[in-house]
Amino acid sequence: MDKLIQYRQYVQTLLSQYASDDISDEQVEVQLILDAERDHYQWMNVGWQGLNRIYRCVMHIDIKNEKIWIQQNLTDQNPAEELIKMGVPREDIVLGLQPPYKRPYTDYGVA
Repeated sequence: MDKLIQYRQYVQTLLSQYASDDISDEQVEVQLILDAERDHYQWMNVGWQGLNRIYRCVMHIDIKNEKIWIQQNLTDQNPAEELIKMGVPREDIVLGLQPPYKRPYTDYGVA
C-alpha cells in the first residue's frame, strides 16, 4: 500500500481511538476533523461550560512531505510511540510542537 495512504489510515485510527475516550455532553462536543485531502487531522473540544467558551485543540497532526507532524498534544498519550508501533519509522515522525532547534535532539525526524 502507498506510504501516504497508510499514514493517513494510521493517523485517523489513532485520533479516533483517542477521541473515543473523551466525553461529549450537551455543552461540550468532541469533534474529529479528518481532512485527508489536505492532510490535517484534529481532535477538538468545542462548546460551553457555564459562561466559559471551550474551544480546544486537544491533538493536531499533519502529514507533510510524507512525514507525520505532531503539531499539538494536550494529553498524556504518546502518539509518536503509538505510530512507531503501527510501523512508522522514527525518522518519518516530526515533533512539530518542539522548536526546530530542539528537534535534532529528539529520537524522531527533523523535517
